[in-house]
Amino acid sequence: MANNSNFQEQKNKLTPLQRAVTQEAQTETPFSGQYDEFYEPGIYVDVVSGEPLFSSLDKYDAGCGWPSFTKPITKLKELRDTSFGMERTEVKSKQANSHLGHVFTDGPQAQGGLRYCINSAALKFIPVSELKAAGYGDYLELFQ
Repeated sequence: MANNSNFQEQKNKLTPLQRAVTQEAQTETPFSGQYDEFYEPGIYVDVVSGEPLFSSLDKYDAGCGWPSFTKPITKLKELRDTSFGMERTEVKSKQANSHLGHVFTDGPQAQGGLRYCINSAALKFIPVSELKAAGYGDYLELFQ
C-alpha cells in the first residue's frame, strides 16, 4: 500500500469530482456514477490509496442511485454525520481517510441488514482477471 507522500501524489491526480467526494465529503448526483449499474466480478478499491474496500460479490441494486454493498472487505472508519439535518454514519477508508459514503441499516436482512451506499467517484474497480497483476492476488480466493 501507498504511504502518505504517495497519497498526496494520488490526490493530485484526482478529477474534480473525485476530489470533491473523497476530500470534501461531497456526494455525486444519484444514478450518475459509473459503478451504480455495474456488476462485473472484482473488487473496488479506494481511488486515493488503493486499499481494498468492497467485493462485487457483496454488491446489490438498492435502487438508491449509488453503488450499494452489504459489507466491506476490510473494516472502514465510521463517523457520526449530522449534516443536512440528518443522523447518518459516514464511512471513510482507513489508510487515506477518503470519504466514501454512508452506511445505513436498511440493507438486505439475510446479509446482515447493512447498506453501504458508496460514491462511484471514491472507487476504482479491479476486475478478477487483473487482481494478481495489480497486486491484489490475495483476493482471488473470494471468487473461487
